[in-house]
Amino acid sequence: VARAHPYLNVFKHFRVEEWKRSTKEGDVTTFMVMDKTLKGTVYRIRGAVPASNYIQLPKTSTQSLGLTGRYFYLLLRPMPNKYFVVHLDVTTEDSQVVRISFSNLFKEFKSTATWLQFPFICGAPQADVGGQAGAASSNVRWTFLMLDLYYILSMYLNRCYSHLKSVKLCSNLLVKNLYTSDLLFDPEARQAKQTFHGISPVPREMAFPVPKGESWHDHYDYISLFPSCSESACNPGGRVVEDPARELPRPVTLTKAVRDRLSLIQQITSPKDVSMLSAWEISLCCQLTTEFSCNGYKYAFIFVWNSNHLSVHLHISTRFKCSVCHNSVYACLYRHRYALVFVCSLGHLHSILSFPFALAFAFVLQALWTQNNSAVVYPCHAIIVTMQIDTGEQRFFIGHTDKVSALAFNGNSTMLASAQIGHFTMVRLWDFHKGKCLSMFKTHVHSVSSLSFSHSGSILCGIGKDGHGKTMVVVWNTAQVNHGGEVAVLAKAHTDVDIQTLKIAFFDDTRMVSCGRDNVRLWRVRSGTLRSCPVNLGEYHSLEFTDLAFEEGHSPEQDFVCSRSGHILEIDYKKVSIRNARRLLPSQTQHSHRREKQTFNSGPGIAINSVSVSPTFCATGSEDGYLRLWPLDFSAVFLEAEHEGPVSTVSISPDNLKVLCTTSTGNLGYLDIQSRDYTTLMRSHTDSILAFSVERLRKQMATVSQDNTIRIWDLVSMQQMYDFTASDEMPCAVAFHPLQQIFACGFSSGMVRTFSLAASDLLMEHKQHRGAITGLTFSPDGNFMFSSCSQGTLALYNCATKKSYILRVLGNVVSQDADYSPDALAVSGDGHLLAFVGPSKYTVTVMDACNLDELLKIDISILDLDSTSLDSATRVCFSPVPVGQLLVSTASNKVLVLDSKTGRLVREVSHVHKQYCSSLALSEDARYMLTAGDRVIKVWDYRMSFNINFQVYIGHSEPVQQVAFTPDQRHVISVGDAIFLWDFLALPAEQLPKDVPEKPKSLLSGVNEIPRQSAPLPSQASPPCLDISSVHHRGCHGKKRSLFQQGGIKFALGNNCLSLQTFSSPPAGNEVLKLKAVVGYNGNGRGNMLWNPDTGLFAYTCGSVIVVEDLHSGSQQHWLGHPEEISTLAVSHDAQVLASGSGQGNGGSRCQIRIWNIQEGTCQKVLFHHETQVQAMAYSRDDRFLVTLGDYNDRTIALWSTHTFDLMTSTRFSEPVHDVAFNPLSSGELSCVGRGAVTFWLMEQCGADISLKVHRAPIPDMVGPVELTSLCYSTNYLLYTGTNTGQICVWDTETNRCFMTWEADEGEIGVLVCRGNKLVSGSNTKRIRLWSVASVQELRLKGSGARSSSVLLEHEMTLDGTIVSATFDDSLEMGIVGTTAGTLWYINWVDNTSIRLISGHKNKVNEVTFSPSESHCATCGEDGSVRVWSVASMELVVQFQVLNQSCQCLAWSPASVSYGEDENQHVVAGYSDGTLRVFSISRTEMELKMHPHAVALTAVAYSADGEIILSGSRDGLIAVSSPRTGMTIRLLTDHKGSPISVIQCTKKQYHDFGVEGCELWLAASSDRRVSIWVSDWLKDKCELIDWLSFPAPTSLEAPGSLPPSLAAFCPWDMGTVVYVGFGLQKEVLFYSLCQKQVVEKIPLSHFATSLSLSPAGHLLTVGFNERLLRLIDCTTRTEQDFAGHDDSVHLCRFTPSGKRLFTASYNEILVWEIMSR
Repeated sequence: VARAHPYLNVFKHFRVEEWKRSTKEGDVTTFMVMDKTLKGTVYRIRGAVPASNYIQLPKTSTQSLGLTGRYFYLLLRPMPNKYFVVHLDVTTEDSQVVRISFSNLFKEFKSTATWLQFPFICGAPQADVGGQAGAASSNVRWTFLMLDLYYILSMYLNRCYSHLKSVKLCSNLLVKNLYTSDLLFDPEARQAKQTFHGISPVPREMAFPVPKGESWHDHYDYISLFPSCSESACNPGGRVVEDPARELPRPVTLTKAVRDRLSLIQQITSPKDVSMLSAWEISLCCQLTTEFSCNGYKYAFIFVWNSNHLSVHLHISTRFKCSVCHNSVYACLYRHRYALVFVCSLGHLHSILSFPFALAFAFVLQALWTQNNSAVVYPCHAIIVTMQIDTGEQRFFIGHTDKVSALAFNGNSTMLASAQIGHFTMVRLWDFHKGKCLSMFKTHVHSVSSLSFSHSGSILCGIGKDGHGKTMVVVWNTAQVNHGGEVAVLAKAHTDVDIQTLKIAFFDDTRMVSCGRDNVRLWRVRSGTLRSCPVNLGEYHSLEFTDLAFEEGHSPEQDFVCSRSGHILEIDYKKVSIRNARRLLPSQTQHSHRREKQTFNSGPGIAINSVSVSPTFCATGSEDGYLRLWPLDFSAVFLEAEHEGPVSTVSISPDNLKVLCTTSTGNLGYLDIQSRDYTTLMRSHTDSILAFSVERLRKQMATVSQDNTIRIWDLVSMQQMYDFTASDEMPCAVAFHPLQQIFACGFSSGMVRTFSLAASDLLMEHKQHRGAITGLTFSPDGNFMFSSCSQGTLALYNCATKKSYILRVLGNVVSQDADYSPDALAVSGDGHLLAFVGPSKYTVTVMDACNLDELLKIDISILDLDSTSLDSATRVCFSPVPVGQLLVSTASNKVLVLDSKTGRLVREVSHVHKQYCSSLALSEDARYMLTAGDRVIKVWDYRMSFNINFQVYIGHSEPVQQVAFTPDQRHVISVGDAIFLWDFLALPAEQLPKDVPEKPKSLLSGVNEIPRQSAPLPSQASPPCLDISSVHHRGCHGKKRSLFQQGGIKFALGNNCLSLQTFSSPPAGNEVLKLKAVVGYNGNGRGNMLWNPDTGLFAYTCGSVIVVEDLHSGSQQHWLGHPEEISTLAVSHDAQVLASGSGQGNGGSRCQIRIWNIQEGTCQKVLFHHETQVQAMAYSRDDRFLVTLGDYNDRTIALWSTHTFDLMTSTRFSEPVHDVAFNPLSSGELSCVGRGAVTFWLMEQCGADISLKVHRAPIPDMVGPVELTSLCYSTNYLLYTGTNTGQICVWDTETNRCFMTWEADEGEIGVLVCRGNKLVSGSNTKRIRLWSVASVQELRLKGSGARSSSVLLEHEMTLDGTIVSATFDDSLEMGIVGTTAGTLWYINWVDNTSIRLISGHKNKVNEVTFSPSESHCATCGEDGSVRVWSVASMELVVQFQVLNQSCQCLAWSPASVSYGEDENQHVVAGYSDGTLRVFSISRTEMELKMHPHAVALTAVAYSADGEIILSGSRDGLIAVSSPRTGMTIRLLTDHKGSPISVIQCTKKQYHDFGVEGCELWLAASSDRRVSIWVSDWLKDKCELIDWLSFPAPTSLEAPGSLPPSLAAFCPWDMGTVVYVGFGLQKEVLFYSLCQKQVVEKIPLSHFATSLSLSPAGHLLTVGFNERLLRLIDCTTRTEQDFAGHDDSVHLCRFTPSGKRLFTASYNEILVWEIMSR
């Protein structure tokens, strides 16, 4: 191990120039390149292939550098217009080798357990968001790169750094040297100042030369990659406090000054989809605080995190660490019974999620502290809100009818004054503690903009405008208000000067100070007269003054005034003059470590909007978004915080420990000076809210606003979760999918986009509309989506799949005469009917929702026979299905109730609102109707059975855009100027007394009178789900797969589509195909892997197949029989019997449980009981009983006898249960876990009957409301259970009580395994942990006194997905673990190693291709990977991964290219971005990248001689490219407009078919057309010789998407083309190129989805969407059908020898052996 102080010169220490302890490969030039910039020699590494041109230290991979320095320094310069790669192999303290790589080849950051890949951006970022990785620019500079290796390992892998093992520098770059050190060096650090902060100056030999008088950063780049905070820099051995394994940084948004030097960091943390970079920025409200340095600055950032996207919200000063806790962004979680107008049984205000926007509404934005420092008061449009900063509890002051423009407290916060905008502004005085309005009076002043209360509360002063627009100052006497007296005008005055702020002096109630444009004035009330005198400003007379503050309690003669030019003036009150003037300027030294704001007399100043003064410091809020704290002499900033927008107001708390600030972007927060923590109290839209939608399952709400943002809120916690921003278009309408985590949004541009919340990604864009979207909604079952626009267009989409597509578009059917957004469309509750206003405003049309066929058209204008004017419709709404009515609001302020089938008028409601009704909604029980209009909400008795049938609620200061009930009917949401969430307190219909008629409470009833004991508590949010990114909702004919969920774990199981009537099973012993291998593991199951170390049994599931594998030889047995994907397995204790459970099959009403004889591999019995899915099974200790547990829909537990397989007993739960297990100490005891409790069962047998006694033991209150998701028994009377919040609870099985809990993980624990004194836990954080629980048995006697510190974490590993299955040996030293990524890992705790045993594609497999010698095959998939396998063993040999792209097609080069040698083989892959990549198998490198297409590729093939690559794309273009030059030679457009599905090339005789040429090839497209070509590429000859078009029926027979059009040359007759596809008949067609006609037809039972022909015999295989594989002998016309697939067989390929057949079903690959006949 090498360590040198203060640093180690690696090249010098290892004598690189001698190449004895290092090695070079390829074009590496040493001591021959004189660099003019550095004025010295450097190493030049260049070459087209980085893996072949490099410098490596040490010489061999078995050696180690042993460098222990924490910081790694590299002096490099990338070559212009080239790519480079650098690999660092570092060793952790647990001897794990981790590779850290950075390159400008990488597009985004990628992390695995042993490899970290960082993109490198050469040069400053571009103007677009985030920049792009790519070749270095022509002006790339020398770079000083520093990596904190300790921090990187800790941050990303939660490992401890030990030493640097090796370095590999690959072309193309120049390198001067590399160093390691335990000291943190900065290129411009000055030793005297910065060594104190843990930063040292760069040693001389590391320094870059800088011309005299110039800046270092003008010539070079300094990049510091994730260094630690300043504390860690001073203490290299310090540990990182955060747990970074879970919260990785993602994209950051930086200021321009920082962005110029942080291009690498910006790109590393920006894994956004390229298609969304320009328009969308997504952020999730959660916190992660970190610091890093650049150019000598120390930056602290808060990352807003959601596993995919982050954005920076705060910049903190250099000298103090300060963080913002965005998890405090919430509204009230408590209920307050304060009625708005009437106190009644229908509703009250619950909480407000919005904060008013100052600039948009033209009044001063402000917030006030209460005297006790515990709460803040702020206006939210027409409501005043008080929020407790610690709990978030809100209290409301309601009474204003327009926006509140000003607030003021008296000295002890007992009285609050508020004013609203409008003519003759209304002012209210409140008893703050009681929330009671003491007085309300008109001011005779227009638009009061500022209020100021005297300290005693006896004087109130306000500023406004009179009728002529002149500024008016009014002083009121409020001394008698608390005693019931009136408010009297004490004095008033008009003035021509501008006044922004006026405040009453705290030391004299009769004196005031004001400031404004060009003036500061002192005011005084004397003898009923208000007089003023100006302060002599001298040279500062032309400034715009914005705010003032008194230095309270310190000097009664001094106050501070701030201006937009950055000036701070100290006013001498006695002398009426300026005592001192300072100008606050930005930092003058741009590259110093310490960023201080200076005060000078010239230069651009900081535009200050607000100032607040305490006895010891001053706070300013400025236009640049900074809150800054200064000493009273303004010598330097000692603390600052950056916000997303300009800071509007600042206010220091009375105890001088906190600073409250508001911003023009609608944020409210405070800075805690002692802890340096910043808390955001409130976030909001910054403009009017246009629409909202509520998600039923997860209780989320989406809102869209004129501020061009879409925000997702959690209705339980009131936290903002996501923020989608569109820069150039405004969202108009939004709708949640009723079943999936998907929402759709319509925009002003006419675009309709669907987004996935699970992936934080854009799914689809639809451009069917030309005008702004006015209506957007889903059908209740989620199969259809509807949209309309202002141009009258109506669109219908199919949403049965994840990516929606258009079904029908109708023009000019929706009315264009008025704005109907966002509720232009209404869908009935059963999803059968669609209603809207149109085609004119006088008619309402009802259509069939499935096909948009018109059913009914109702003329609204003629329904009122007595009216002299034509009435028009404004809104429509369906009643619940049993009622069958359609509600229509009209322009004449009526609501018409119509029969939805006949259009007959049932009744009408008149005088609904003074103006038109802007929104209409009905409760699910059809008892209450909501209407919005006139800035009020009305709740109606829908039956209209009383004299007064409505109640009115105020609170909005602008028109209400939309109002609706939440899905649970417990709340009402209204949006407009803000988001209001109301409690709906009406009793549900089923809770009404049966003998008392339903009757509303009196409108004059008492304040606290409500119809039930308490308002409903917020329902618990769904437990956090395990990672289900690998779950693909698939099925046949576009139908959704059924889901079953257990405690947050979701499984996807397909629908059975196999028709038994068409299944031709071959006779036993005569099968032509034999299943040889299955590639993949089903990560969607749970407990679906078994390993018995004693017997060697190793079994797991892949789709509907049970794979029993020999771990030594790799040979497999395959047990077939399940029609559906297998969800779980269980093995008896004697390892003789295995049970497997799956979903429903063969159209039956019960799912299958199969019992297998392990020795014989045969199914003994098939059991049926559970209705949906089986999620857990277990054998009793004596193997006499088998218990099975159904999923969350089934909720049934069943007990079976293993001797007779009879059902002994069965019980159904009222709530979902997630896991079950037998007690190993007693065969008659078992337990299961569910919501908040463990259920203990005791079996009692009386003769042949068995009964179960139940004891339900709830978890302790201290654990909280959690779901128990897993359990396992210990052999010493202990039961361990895991929760969805990461806790493990320990239970005493003798007393059935929980006596101990500890925090075991941050996510849901889905797997627990216990052996003796060891416990293994696996969770959705991808971590598996080994615990020592030796002392738990002793602590069992101590009860609640047990401490979690008694449990020790011994080992931990992070795998590639959520842990779903695990099994270990008796000592828990080694085991096998399965993850949702479809991987099975071998775990050895002793060696601390993890080895991948089984792995497959995570997503759909798109192609399989073979090497000419058939020794290897290659597969590609939607996950962007190309994987090369050994055909003999089906083991993975090498994998090529392209990020953010899917690999659509693949081809292996023919033998002629590589001269018959396998080691020189190549594969070409086509990707979704239109690129082709050529990979070398032997060098495991990408050799060539081409971009011949603008859209996704769909087919690719090598020419017969391998000199040409043919590629087809989704737009129907075929490109002819050269793999030698990378150039596109020719572009064929014959198939343009239809995706290419197949390209195949073959050799031909020179004059075959009467045309010269050496190659025959075909292309097929999805429009059922096949083109046949003859080519001679050396002669640039390519001629079309035949064009085949196959007809299709006029009516669509195939449900869902059309089957593909597939074609291939017949191997046994090269003059024949074989075709399958959608046509008049389900058949295989043989077309003769010589006879120009179809010569043979083979009928099929279904349309084929895949096709392959054997080159060794007359065999043909086709795959069907019905999960069926059919083998046809074309000679004898015999057919054999084979099952085993759990999804559509979309791919089948014979090997070149014809000895094997590969088939693919989604991500599962099945390898079949052709048996000799």
